[in-house]
Amino acid sequence: MQKVIPLLIISLLFSCNNTAQTSPKQLAIINAEPVEVPIQKGKARAYFASGCFWCVEAIYESVKGVSEVISGYSGGHTKNPTYEASNTGRTGHAEAVEVIYDPNIVSFSTLVDVYFGSQNPTQVNGQGNDIGSQYRSIIFYQNDEQKQIIETKKAALAKKLNAKIAAEIYPFQKFWKAEDYHQNYERLHPENSYIQNVSIPRINRFKRKFPELLKENH
Repeated sequence: MQKVIPLLIISLLFSCNNTAQTSPKQLAIINAEPVEVPIQKGKARAYFASGCFWCVEAIYESVKGVSEVISGYSGGHTKNPTYEASNTGRTGHAEAVEVIYDPNIVSFSTLVDVYFGSQNPTQVNGQGNDIGSQYRSIIFYQNDEQKQIIETKKAALAKKLNAKIAAEIYPFQKFWKAEDYHQNYERLHPENSYIQNVSIPRINRFKRKFPELLKENH
């Protein structure tokens, strides 16, 4: 019986997650018209979900032309999501980042290359040991041009790897900034065991793959 109860709990959690991802409210988000964020003071914004946002924030912070990256939540149907709520898998949200960048220095297309090149693109609902719909891979588009770029690169990668690419493609709706203690977490907590064992190795793999994209101080 002790073995049956944990299995039942796991089954229920996955059931909740699956229900959250196929609910009418969630499907309305997936099928909505994209919201385009205007360029402000020469800076554009792009949105990506690729596992733990601590890792993804640090990766994009290292890219030339990126001025700031903010950790948060996107892709779900609930308002004002929190870290605790998103971890239940019932909000529809994934941990995501807002990338603020200069489009004269780095293009959206290159940011998509960074996205696919800094993760395991075939892992569904997670990255590494971070498992759950809140860690799933999503690329958000704001217009038809961005959607075309994403779809073309995703198809090319699938052909190259001869595998199904896990990343979902969503119309951008809204980004919810995460709690303050999540911001710049990798930089502020280098001694943290997760940062040491997961984030830093992932960042270093990216840096070795794309040295030409890195800022001078990275």
